[in-house]
Amino acid sequence: MKFTTNLSNIKANFHLKNSTNIAGLLPFLQFLKQMDIENSFRCFDVIKKSNAKFPFRKIIVYLIIGWMASCTRLFHFRSLQEDTLVKQFMGGKCPHYTLLGKDLRNLATFNVQLDLKEIMHDIIEPALPSDLILDLDSSVEIVYGDQESAEKGYNSKKPGRKSYHPLLIYEGKTSLFLNGALRPGNQHTADGAITLAEETLNLLSESQNVSYARFDKGFAGEDFYSFWEGKEIDYVGKLRWTSRLAKAVYTDPAPWVRYVDEDIVIEGKIIQYQATSWAKPRSVSVIRKAELFDMDQIQFSDFIWEHEAMVHTMEWSPMDIWEFYNQRACMENYIKEAKHGFSINRIPTGSFKANELDLLLKLFAYNLFELFKMDHCPTPMKSYTIQRFRREIVQAAGVFVSHARQILLKIQEGYLHKQAFRFMVQNVQQLE
Repeated sequence: MKFTTNLSNIKANFHLKNSTNIAGLLPFLQFLKQMDIENSFRCFDVIKKSNAKFPFRKIIVYLIIGWMASCTRLFHFRSLQEDTLVKQFMGGKCPHYTLLGKDLRNLATFNVQLDLKEIMHDIIEPALPSDLILDLDSSVEIVYGDQESAEKGYNSKKPGRKSYHPLLIYEGKTSLFLNGALRPGNQHTADGAITLAEETLNLLSESQNVSYARFDKGFAGEDFYSFWEGKEIDYVGKLRWTSRLAKAVYTDPAPWVRYVDEDIVIEGKIIQYQATSWAKPRSVSVIRKAELFDMDQIQFSDFIWEHEAMVHTMEWSPMDIWEFYNQRACMENYIKEAKHGFSINRIPTGSFKANELDLLLKLFAYNLFELFKMDHCPTPMKSYTIQRFRREIVQAAGVFVSHARQILLKIQEGYLHKQAFRFMVQNVQQLE
């Protein structure tokens, strides 16, 4: 090809057939095919008429593919309808994007959320450790319409606007999503947390044991603490630094233990503390931090300290409790991945149940991507976010050609990750 041709003299037409602009998605689609993902959703087919062109199992798989392929709204699926790679996976034809919202609403009326969660747990169970860490958190999903059950609540970005307030549970070691529930925006962080935690424990297999639970100060309360204690599951939760707690800490005779004595001084202690709403005293670890300006200043000026308090059941040192709790900060990244990568903050319908089903499907896709990275990606790519994976792996031009009774996907010559692509394809093929 001559690269000296003036761009204004180049003509364009739209005659290229059997092409795709997401050729790098092939290894993931082969992964779905090898695990027979479509058959996992066959139980939903009885809801639809037997002669339906697109049974629910195909709709669900198509949605998962779309969320993986960077669709953020349902009308973005228009770009996949004529994509040859996706059509090849779907059996020759893709559903129209207007059907997706209708089927989401239809499927949600049958309350299949728990069934979907059980299917998800069957798939992720082999990847879960025998001793699990449950990380609980919530998020805010702003809405821009009159969606069902959307209410005004806490909203730091757009105060006064209606929102949803989903509650999410992840596994701390593997970053896999375990359970979630969509709630109106005016719900408190802890509302429904015990019910969801109980449901999560029931979804786990008998071979899996929950060792620890971690949560922030929004979940604080006697009922929540008693729930974990009744299940004999250790927990650590953040506490608000109140004047009452501060008085209890500084009147307690136990000495402060210094753990770090450099530019930042870190000290800690454990006390037995009973908040006004608690039925009994509990162990509370307190960490205080300050910049080291002058030793006398550190010793005598309490107002310069920053404090963090955590209630817990483990008999660990304050420093170990603090470091263990801080590992929960990774959950913020999991939620960012779900929001920015799989668009859980893009509300597709006006139906509350359909929106909850959409949330679960997007997080199902998130789990499938995490499993694919764990088992089939080269080591450097195991830490990729979905956005980086799309940019470096998925987004590539390709054309299907037929030769010697075989179908070949020709990918652009300038594809940067040829070796990684071959590695993923070969690794997936070993599933047979």
